[in-house]
Amino acid sequence: AVEWGRAHQDLSGVQAIGIDEIAWKKGHKYLTLVYQIDAHCKRLLWIGKERKTKTLLRFFRWFGAERSQQLRYICSDMWKPYLKVIAKKAGQAVHVLDRFHIMAHFSKALNEVRAGEVKELKAKGYEPVLTKSRWLLLKRPEHLTDAQESKLAELLQYNLRSVRAYLLKEAFQFFWGYVSPYWAGQFLDRWCTKTMRSKIEPMKKVARMLRGHRPLLLNWFRTRGQLSSGVVEGFNTKAKLTSRKSFGFRTYRG
Repeated sequence: AVEWGRAHQDLSGVQAIGIDEIAWKKGHKYLTLVYQIDAHCKRLLWIGKERKTKTLLRFFRWFGAERSQQLRYICSDMWKPYLKVIAKKAGQAVHVLDRFHIMAHFSKALNEVRAGEVKELKAKGYEPVLTKSRWLLLKRPEHLTDAQESKLAELLQYNLRSVRAYLLKEAFQFFWGYVSPYWAGQFLDRWCTKTMRSKIEPMKKVARMLRGHRPLLLNWFRTRGQLSSGVVEGFNTKAKLTSRKSFGFRTYRG
């Protein structure tokens, strides 16, 4: 059935694709997945083993040079092999960085700051105010329970690196509310400058990363209303669920 479906697959009219990876096996074994994410059609197009440069090159060879040049929008994360191949094979498309993955970098940095500060406070014999605070800092304020809101309000009274990192993360959320790429860029520049002066290294790393991908970040505003990058994460969730329900896959067949 799969072979028949692949042989009769209609690839005409594909203008927007999303590229991402999922872990399919322990030991950092990944699959690269490419989805069609046009407004009128959302589906899985292609799966490739690993997440290397040659993996995505195989997709573009399969998809064809003519169809690749007709792509208008591409959404991906900041994985360097993906960025490199997209620029080479579909440079005319507006390349958008996935919002979910960008904010995941913030969560990782904030958790790194919090974990380090927990150990530091414990070693110095201070009050363990950051104990069990991980989700208070990682969750969006609108998703907190009443009890969590109260505990967060108490925590924010302390002048801790974790608190300052949290405030930087929440301040960046205003970035997504802009309409104009120009003013979004102005905000981004100010946020990065402020963060680089914070002396919080994990957050400074995020700022450097955002500066390095500034043009692609601002493409998010140029496609507003025309591209929903969230659908990629939704498809990935379904792929992971399918793998779990089948108790995983031991072998890969392209």
